[in-house]
Amino acid sequence: MILARAPMRITLGGGGTDLPSYYSRYGGFLIAGAIDKYCNITAHKRFYDSIRLSYSQTEIVDNISEIKHRIFRTALELVGINHGIELHSAADVPSGCGLGSSSSFTVALLHALHVYNKDYTTQKRLAEEACHIEIDLMGEPIGKQDQYMAALGGLTCLTFEKDGTVIFEPLRISADDEDELEDHLLMFFTGKERSASEILCDQDQKSKNEDPSIIDNLNQIKDIGFQTRKYLESGNLNMLGELMNVHWELKKRRSGKISDPHIDECYELARKNGVIGGKLIGAGGGGFLLFYCENGCKKRIIQQMEDAGLRWEKFHFDFDGTKILANTSTRYR
Repeated sequence: MILARAPMRITLGGGGTDLPSYYSRYGGFLIAGAIDKYCNITAHKRFYDSIRLSYSQTEIVDNISEIKHRIFRTALELVGINHGIELHSAADVPSGCGLGSSSSFTVALLHALHVYNKDYTTQKRLAEEACHIEIDLMGEPIGKQDQYMAALGGLTCLTFEKDGTVIFEPLRISADDEDELEDHLLMFFTGKERSASEILCDQDQKSKNEDPSIIDNLNQIKDIGFQTRKYLESGNLNMLGELMNVHWELKKRRSGKISDPHIDECYELARKNGVIGGKLIGAGGGGFLLFYCENGCKKRIIQQMEDAGLRWEKFHFDFDGTKILANTSTRYR
């Protein structure tokens, strides 16, 4: 039995500039942090030649072509496993919550399958293969942030070159500042799940059409990413909250589907009671609200948000990236 996991992520600045339709013309940049919310995949040799998959549904098939779950099917085809395996997935949060769970699933799955094949690969290769599956083979209108963060973990700066190359560097802040940053952040589940593809498809099409409003919007958000790096690495953590607030206002202009009246009310209530800034994580439309808080206001904010129907979700940063937690196999092939 092989157990692989990959972390999900929050974006601290520059989110949205990792889509090919934008970075292929202008280059992209963002800062993200992997967190201890995981997708877990177990792989086990099956007694029968059939393939058994367990997720929100169960599939037992004789041929890969019969698999309904697109990521399972595409990943198995990519690594060349076509019979006699059982795969099970479990995640700490639901899909469609804005934390990059789909890419965490893909990276953890690829990691488990490569180890099953006795092919001990690198985090960089896993990120590249996950991007290939989701963007190239499946045609999802998503960026490359989620796959790299699921593979690499940490507080990471990602540069997206025009040719598609991704340069990754650690955010250079002290351990004390890491702890303080984590202590200032609060995350709340809005109770709303959504498909990122629906929102991102609109942004993707506008970027391809060189829509001046969307290009200018993303240029400003990329600059926020650069500023976020400068302030965090210089120890001026409170500026993150200010920049998140600017980012949120810019983000909402990209689509009317990104926020709704209840989310806006919760955000304004939080801002009046000690939150410097925040935003919905991911494409928007639901999922998790992330806040940067002043000292001493966390308990008050938690109570107010829970009274408003939101769920506080405690988290810590993850610095491992994708990881094999157990491998009791001897020889599968």
